[in-house]
Amino acid sequence: HVQLVESGGGSVQPRGSLRLSCELSGSVKDLNCMGWFRQAPGKEREGVATFFPGDGSSHYADSVKGRFTISLDKAKNTLYLQMNDLKPEDSAMYYCAAETYYNTYDPFLFEHCLFGIGGQGTQVTVS
Repeated sequence: HVQLVESGGGSVQPRGSLRLSCELSGSVKDLNCMGWFRQAPGKEREGVATFFPGDGSSHYADSVKGRFTISLDKAKNTLYLQMNDLKPEDSAMYYCAAETYYNTYDPFLFEHCLFGIGGQGTQVTVS
């Protein structure tokens, strides 16, 4: 199985930057794709970005295009989300998630990646 552990959240002023990290361990080779989604209080889960290791492609929600960048350091088995020009509406709990052959929570489909396993989340507050 795969474990995902997020870090890097925090509080930042508008137009600031943060970099989220997601350390992947276990059967990482079994991951078809990975990414980030977020959830603010009282709102539904919202996909943010996905990354496909097979071809190196990435996809973004329209709300973050041009501001966020997803990347994977294969040597470190760490997924990153660089967030620039942050806005108050970006405030949410951010979750690292991935698609594999099993699920540990209710799957969430975003940009062709079925997020079925994930971490505990890291809080991002922009104010």
